[in-house]
Amino acid sequence: MPMDETHDALRRSWVETANAPGCEFPIQNLPFGVFAAKGAPPKGGIAIGDQVLDVAAASKALEFTGPAAEAAEACSDTNLNRLMSLGRSDWKALRLALSRALSKEAGWEGRKARAAGCLLPIAQVTLLVPARVGDYTDFYTSVFHATNVGKFFRPDNPLLPNYKWVPIGYHGRASSIVASGTPVFRPNGQLKPPTAVAPVFGPCRNLDYETELGFFIGTGNEYGKVLAIEEAADHVFGAVLLNDWSARDIQAWEYQPLGPFLAKSFATTISPWIVTMEALEPYRTAAFRRPQGDPAPLPYLADATDQEQGGYSIEVEMYLRSAKMRAIGAGPSRLSRGNYRDAYWTLAQMVAHHTSNGCNLQPGDLLGTGTLSGDTPESVGSMLELTQRGAHPVTLPTGETRAFIADGDEVIERGRCVREGFATIGFGEASGTVMPAIS
Repeated sequence: MPMDETHDALRRSWVETANAPGCEFPIQNLPFGVFAAKGAPPKGGIAIGDQVLDVAAASKALEFTGPAAEAAEACSDTNLNRLMSLGRSDWKALRLALSRALSKEAGWEGRKARAAGCLLPIAQVTLLVPARVGDYTDFYTSVFHATNVGKFFRPDNPLLPNYKWVPIGYHGRASSIVASGTPVFRPNGQLKPPTAVAPVFGPCRNLDYETELGFFIGTGNEYGKVLAIEEAADHVFGAVLLNDWSARDIQAWEYQPLGPFLAKSFATTISPWIVTMEALEPYRTAAFRRPQGDPAPLPYLADATDQEQGGYSIEVEMYLRSAKMRAIGAGPSRLSRGNYRDAYWTLAQMVAHHTSNGCNLQPGDLLGTGTLSGDTPESVGSMLELTQRGAHPVTLPTGETRAFIADGDEVIERGRCVREGFATIGFGEASGTVMPAIS
């Protein structure tokens, strides 16, 4: 999709906090979310600086017309599914109208006077899961993560034969997708150490995070209709940060032969703001360059344009803050930094493969990327890799060590997009504090 005036790095907003250096939500971002003010039902809004704009109310105050007005009215719902269902032309029209309304350009004083009452400080509202998630599929797009994990079990041949041919994924649990800040309870499940004769039931001992992105489907496809690789990405609304919490010891026992179950279904944390694909346009990049000798994608997954610009340069970082660190007022400690551009499979390939059997995606469905690990030690996206299955614990600034996540630990994922000549935009946070297992 072509870039337009909404991507202009010089554009400034009359919401002054949006112009501050380091602001995650400048006027070039305008991510969508669902917020609830005290005593009011949830509704759709956008983040601008440190404020949230009630989109439906602002549309009326500023007299939006046409597709922009229709899209803005959809934001009066308690979730963003109706907005997601409208399609890219409506999303672009609303983004353009909001960008012009919030810009500090000719006539901005009048626009500010009419729309100021539609703003609330983000700190004063509750941010919710932004969509009704009907289905959640988690992929396995990082060849580095797949290789790192495979080495633990198959040192001489870590990648399974199908990895470089097919985008691997599993069906996750939509009901336990939670918004940033929601506590995460340590899961119970069956555990069977290698030397044990029989499994036992109890709390997970090897709790882990997975640094991922999630992509929300916008317009879906009818049952039995296949989305071609050339059109697949146009059906995606936007991206969030995603932490696919994992109970490694439960997972090791239960995943055979059908894959993850209780080890994954207890919680998936996402950031509350959806950064739209329009906002991500400047940060497109070439798809991951496959090493010589790797198989070319099969025809239904092959598209020259997708290979040229189907990747996205999105930095993802994971932080940890222990209960002791919080008690002394210490900030979180960064554990890793990776980038989505290192994913072996593109977003379009994920969508195209998902629908290749006629499976119908629907507005609000969520697709996870799988753990995003790079090819360096500091870019791995899980404790499993970072500590080599717990053999080499990390040391926190307080002197505490962690092989896996402990009760009381707060795990915080952050993300941003950076490119010379364009504004830097952020995703906010996907955070969760681990609570003891429920007895």
